[in-house]
Amino acid sequence: MVNPLFDTIFGQHAGSSAPFLCLPDGTVQTYATFLAEAARYANALSEKGIKPGDRVAVHVTKSPAALALYVGCLQAGAVFLPLNTAYTPAELEYFIGDSAAALFVCDPAEASDLLLVTRQAGCDLETLDAAGQGSLADLAVVQPDSFETAARDAEDLAALLYTSGTTGRSKGAMLTQRNLLSNAQALIETWRFTSDDVLLHALPIFHAHGLFVATNTLALAGGSLIFLPKFNADVVVDRLPEATSMMGVPTFYTRLLDTPAFTKDLVAHMRLFISGSAPLLAETHERFEARTGHRILERYGMTETSMNTSNPYDGERRAGTVGFPLPGVEAKVCDPETGAELPQGEIGVLEVRGPNVFKGYWQMPEKTAAELRENGFFITGDLSRIDAEGYVHIVGRGKDLIISGGYNIYPKEIELFLDDQPGVLETAVVGAPHPDFGESVVAVLVPEAGAKIDLAALEAAARASLAGFKLPRHFAIVDALPRNTMGKVQKNLLRDDYAHVFRAEAS
Repeated sequence: MVNPLFDTIFGQHAGSSAPFLCLPDGTVQTYATFLAEAARYANALSEKGIKPGDRVAVHVTKSPAALALYVGCLQAGAVFLPLNTAYTPAELEYFIGDSAAALFVCDPAEASDLLLVTRQAGCDLETLDAAGQGSLADLAVVQPDSFETAARDAEDLAALLYTSGTTGRSKGAMLTQRNLLSNAQALIETWRFTSDDVLLHALPIFHAHGLFVATNTLALAGGSLIFLPKFNADVVVDRLPEATSMMGVPTFYTRLLDTPAFTKDLVAHMRLFISGSAPLLAETHERFEARTGHRILERYGMTETSMNTSNPYDGERRAGTVGFPLPGVEAKVCDPETGAELPQGEIGVLEVRGPNVFKGYWQMPEKTAAELRENGFFITGDLSRIDAEGYVHIVGRGKDLIISGGYNIYPKEIELFLDDQPGVLETAVVGAPHPDFGESVVAVLVPEAGAKIDLAALEAAARASLAGFKLPRHFAIVDALPRNTMGKVQKNLLRDDYAHVFRAEAS
């Protein structure tokens, strides 16, 4: 096999008239049509002097052309570096420079702001917009629609994904051909995708969820994608009758539940709803099942590993858990100080090992050595426990652990309690500096629509149910929690917002 990832996932469909992309205007791109466009992009990259192993940084709006550029990079052997479309020029300067990208592709509207940045980095700049137009598209359209696939080894890099950088400088996770291919193969086995599947795809493609988990998996299975530019509840409702499956973040499902047209009859034909990238509230699980009869399948992954675990396709899908390790993946809970594996049921840091685990951090050997053990286990940084039935529970991030008066406090435990209180939609619990205890607990509450939270009653319930050291010493009520583009609560922002609350109370 010349190029394991491209050949296995996409090359198998060469010349196929089967549908691949079902677009918003009703047109359909077959696999053959799409792969011809990807080959033109591969040829355009080659003409630009891009060689196997070169990084191609891409900051463009989701479109069929953007997806074809990704597949063209795979075929040409380039390392694909997708960048969040919300990043500013100042943020992009770091990624371009750190990756030593050979080519940067952006929207024509931002090219002038980034031209100096790319010149200083010694990086070429081309453009591509949401309509598939731009200088790179102009170069591609005149290229041949076939390309001699570049030879790559299973351990060669296929993608470079940067972590969010909420606790310091963003790290580039090096993902190999083997990492991405093995994960797609495990997901097909776990989630039962076939060529009969039609996945409703409303996720961004600058993120592993939409690009690798959704696109690679469906292409490997030979299925098709209803390829929407972004999530819009009304549009999703209109297109769901054509789909068999859907992947989303929790926000997708809460917005659908707020849409009257989203009914049990509408989704009676659906095979599977999958959620990830952020925790799904138990309430959302329950409301969704009551409304539709479907139990959402929740899974767990990371930038560095793609998917690690999944609730079962057959069997109980437990709210508040992320299920079992995928085929070929091992998971264990370890003491964060010693690295020793902990007894079943105890809380520690989750470590995972398998063909999905990344090669290391780009140009950061110390960080790689600190988080990727010599025996292949990756220290995820997620506080977790594994219950008696083997279900993995994610309790929180290691950095979210609150240490108050010498006691370890796990925010998830308090959040689950507060979420169940009258009038509370969701919560986020963070630690803030405290003059006596080192840290103490802050609870940020979002009320249900039209509800008013009775703080006195809530505090009384907390005192009756939680150990004294776990009790929130400050409550804040807000309209919404801050989230990133994938729906994850940005606790770092909350920690900043409430960093001085106890200092102010003390004064």
